[in-house]
This record gives sequence, C-alpha cells and structure tokens, in this order.
Amino acid sequence: MKYIMAIDQGTTSSRAVIFDSSAEVVSVAQREFTQLYPQTGWVEHDPDEIISTQIAVCREAVQQAGLDVADIAAIGITNQRETTIVWDKNTGRPVYNAIVWQCRRTAPLCESLEKQGLGDMICEKTGLLIDPYFSAGKIKWILDNVDGVRERAEKGELLFGTIDCWLMWKLSDGKAHVTDISNASRTMLFNIHTLEWDGDLLELFGIPRSMMPEVTDSSGKICETAPEIFGRSIPITGCAGDQQSALFGQRCFEKGDVKNTYGTGAFLLMNTGETPAVSTGGLLTTIAWRIGGKTKYALEGSVFIAGAVIKWLRDELEMIDTAAETEWLAKSVPDNGGVYLVPAFVGLGAPYWDSGARGTITGLTRGTGKRYIVRAALESIAYQTCDVLAAMEKDTGRLGSVKADGGASANNFLMQFQADVSGREVIRPRNVESTALGACFLAGLGCGIFESMDAIKKLGSAPEEFMPKMSESGRTKLLDEWHDAVRRTMSAAAKQ
Repeated sequence: MKYIMAIDQGTTSSRAVIFDSSAEVVSVAQREFTQLYPQTGWVEHDPDEIISTQIAVCREAVQQAGLDVADIAAIGITNQRETTIVWDKNTGRPVYNAIVWQCRRTAPLCESLEKQGLGDMICEKTGLLIDPYFSAGKIKWILDNVDGVRERAEKGELLFGTIDCWLMWKLSDGKAHVTDISNASRTMLFNIHTLEWDGDLLELFGIPRSMMPEVTDSSGKICETAPEIFGRSIPITGCAGDQQSALFGQRCFEKGDVKNTYGTGAFLLMNTGETPAVSTGGLLTTIAWRIGGKTKYALEGSVFIAGAVIKWLRDELEMIDTAAETEWLAKSVPDNGGVYLVPAFVGLGAPYWDSGARGTITGLTRGTGKRYIVRAALESIAYQTCDVLAAMEKDTGRLGSVKADGGASANNFLMQFQADVSGREVIRPRNVESTALGACFLAGLGCGIFESMDAIKKLGSAPEEFMPKMSESGRTKLLDEWHDAVRRTMSAAAKQ
C-alpha cells in the first residue's frame, strides 16, 4: 500500500497527516509555533520556525505510522493563505518575519488606494476587495520599511512567496520557486481572468516581477523534495490554500456546493464552476483550483476571528483550560443572557470589511459570568457565518445545506446553534480533517493513487447532520440583536 503525506501548515500550528490509499488517517503530528505581536494590530511569524516545525512533524508522522519514507508516494500541501515572506534567493534567508494574513499594518495603504478610486479596478482584475488581509500591501510594506530591501529586490536578489511557496522552496532546497493558482489568487496581484501576474498591479504596488513565483496547477507534478530532507526525494503533487483545500476535501466538486471551515477564522466557499461569480454583498471571487488546465472558481466570505476567539478565552482571559470546555459551559446556561461578543480583534471581514473595527462585548450586567461570555463567544462564530450566508444567498439565490469542517466544528453546541440560527441543515463529516484531506485528494489525483474525482466521492463514511430546531421568531430576535451589536462596534471604530 502507498501512502500520502498531507502538509497542513496553519496559522497557529504546523501539522502533518498520513493517509492511506483509501484516504483514511494513519497518523497525525502537530506542533504549535510562536505568534509574534510587535505592535497593536500587527501579527508575524518566524519563517524559519515554520519550516523547522513542519519538517519535524512530517518526520514524526512517518515514524508514528511505522512507515518507511519509501512508503510515501506523494506529498500534498495546504497552508494559511496571504501570509507573506520575502527572502534572499541566494542564501534562503528571510529579510523580515512573515507578515500574517491577520496583520492590519497596511490599513493606511489600503485606505489611500480606496481614496484614489482604485477599488473597482483591483476587484475587476483579482476578484478581491482592497484590504490589509491580502499579500500585495504586505510585500510593499517590507520593500518600503526594511533597510536596503527595495534595492536588493530591484537587483533581482529577492523572492516573494506565500507559505506554500516558502515550503516548496525550502523542501526542494531552493530548486522550486512555485505557487499553486489558488494561493496566487489571494495575493491581490494575480489576474483571475488572464490567469497570470498582472503588470498593472505589480507596478501599482512597486513590486518587481522577478520576485514572483511560477504559477502551477493544484494537482499534478509540481516539484519534489530534496533527498536530504526526508532521506529520499518525494514528489509534491498537490497544493492549495487551506480554504480551497477544504472545499476540495469536502468534495464540493459541483457548482453551488457550499462549505464552511471553522478554523482560526471561518471561511465559507461556494463552488461557482468555470465562471467567476461577481458579488454585490461584500464577498470575494477567488480561484478554487486548477486541474488538468481547467480552472474552477469560488465565491468566498471570510470571517477573521472564529476559533481564535476560543483561543483568546483560553490564553488571554484564562477563562478555560481547553477548547472542549466551551461546549458544556455554553450548555450550562439557558440562553446568552443578552450578551453579544463581536470578536473584531483584527477588524471585521465579510460582508462588512471594516479594518478599523475592534472587539466589543455588549449586554453585560451584574449577573454576567464567564458562562455567558463563553456562550457569547461561540455564538459569535455562528452569527458571523449567518451574515456571510445571507450575502452569498443574495448573490446566488437560495442556498441549501452547509458542509462544516475545521477544529471548532467538533463542538456540538456550535453546530446545533449554527443550524438553528441559520435555519438550514449543517452537515459535518465523520473526519473533520477536510483541509488536510483536500491536500491528500489533490496529491492522490496528481500521482495516480485516485483515478478521478468521481472515485474520490465514493470514499469515506456517512456524515453527521444537524437540523434547525429554533422558531423563526427566535432566530430573527437573535440576529437583530447581533446586528445591533455589530453596528455599535462599527460606530465606535468610526469615532476613533
């Protein structure tokens, strides 16, 4: 039997998952890495720590599975998107820390671009709204603010990459400077119609074309690891940004299929087929994947803080010791007690796109205890998801069920509340490793372990289903109060 290793490089941890040829999990290894906050609203990672932890968990996963490296037929990569690294192409050394997708330092630049009336042009080319979220502004910040870097870039000495690109560069020992098309589409520099780096946008942001990686399909022979990394060379035959990978892992292969990944953020994607869909409700048009030269598109709504609000309860407020505690704490009170938590810690994403918003808690009384705050935190994930679903429905018509995955989807209270407050069925696979599974499927297709997407559909066991039980009036009341809390959050930010 041959095995596939999925590299799942996330915002807070590096993971490796070994799958067998039936796409069943054989082993999992994971390590958290350091989150750096040099200033308010700034978020960074150490690129060298990312690659070192990733290589370590890959080796650990192979050892846990009792396998030899020769048993690994291929590697699939999925990764936190938009996070930006610039490095020296000769030494492989980063010129600055990785600037994380959550980082808001480029907000002034984005505001300037908006005031210049460039929003429509950028959206038309890239499908994206101007926001600090995306890579283009992060690259420009590094070029403009790190001593000597712009001059080195203009001499052709520096390279840019998102995390997938960084991993493949390091794993190939500098032989492959490549990124898959789904990750490229998240940079705000890639034209999703011509399917190439856009010269106008590179000029606008002052980024030399020589920094940009080659863009590849999401499945097929992309590159291979250097023999010294794992003891022998392994082909990398699949790659996609984490949300596109989860869409693939949930088998959302047909136009209209929708998934939501409850990870650090929450990300809803709808497969829109071979035609890019234009949103009027604050959603993004993005590339889902390209296989065999055929490009599929998706409509996406991004919630910046979802599972991260639980991590905040644990690490900053010290209200809980583990994420699992939140389920029984939320169930231990009959309702939210009128408490609403808007976790705009790094601004609000879709459909609001307010980079200046900051987190608020409304409805506090003398009787408010941690159980209500924990429940409000969980509910905030569902409310934000509802806002994106409403925008998606407005753009495309009536939506059906939503496929759920990601770490926070293991919380039964959250899944049932999501079904209740959205008024639609939520379907959770037995294996919620959809992001890693998508990388497995893409790599398996790329190396021939899986014959086709139809064959992939037949794999796996029956999912769990959560049906809505809340009355329409109860749902409306909760959403109205949530939207009032959001308005207060945004108005407070506007006054600052």
